[in-house]
Amino acid sequence: MSAPVRLILTDIDGTILSRGQRRVSERTVAAFHAALDAGIYVGPASGRGYPWIPEFFGGDAACCATALATNGMQVYLGGECVLERTLDPGALERLRAIVAGTPGAGLVCFDDATPLLVEGSLDVLAAHFPAYAERCRVTRELPDFPVVKANVFTGAGEAAAAELVARLNAEVPELDVDRAMPTYSNIMPHAWNKGAAVRWVAERLGVGLDEVVVFGDADNDLPMFSAAWHAVAVEGATPEAAAAARWHVGACEDDAVAAAIETLASGGWPFDH
Repeated sequence: MSAPVRLILTDIDGTILSRGQRRVSERTVAAFHAALDAGIYVGPASGRGYPWIPEFFGGDAACCATALATNGMQVYLGGECVLERTLDPGALERLRAIVAGTPGAGLVCFDDATPLLVEGSLDVLAAHFPAYAERCRVTRELPDFPVVKANVFTGAGEAAAAELVARLNAEVPELDVDRAMPTYSNIMPHAWNKGAAVRWVAERLGVGLDEVVVFGDADNDLPMFSAAWHAVAVEGATPEAAAAARWHVGACEDDAVAAAIETLASGGWPFDH
């Protein structure tokens, strides 16, 4: 360890929240509080929009007072939104047209916590995110307000998803489309992602990047892994995320991240491989 840890950020889905679960474990909440009590900034760094995040912590606002939401497009410090980026509407319309012409593909935008199905099948969306489908409103048109969060998905399989993502990135260069899951992608302004947000937050807080620990499991965590000195992949991470991480811990289901945060909060160092 090169410097004391002053900021801890962790992905949610597949990192501290097991698939199919609606809340993180009590141990994870307690670990966050242990870090806060030790004077360490700690919070989630997720592709989820901020309105969805507090409920994952049982409504415990302290656990998400510091947060990177929507892949870093929303930044919260002290429980207040201090940065918000939106998607260029012209670029989003061009992306929508490509999705509309791609069999099996879909596009969902968000009105605060409400998903709006612009293109694609509600059944396919439900297969990716049942909670989104439960709250979804079918609109078949882009919102008339600035969009912060939008996602592309496909029911046509991983190869089709990879092809669609490559096409969107090539033909709509103002936006970056990742692969947060094999067939589900985030949409961001070009060159803005979790990594850019980590750098922004660290500078805002006066924290060195060698004082930051980040946890993740998926390809949308790669920019965050490249920004922080101490990037940690959980067991079961994508091969790309596992290869990019400096350190590795156990599985989400075993509260591996909570255990690591407990050690960091006590002044110890939990990583050796």
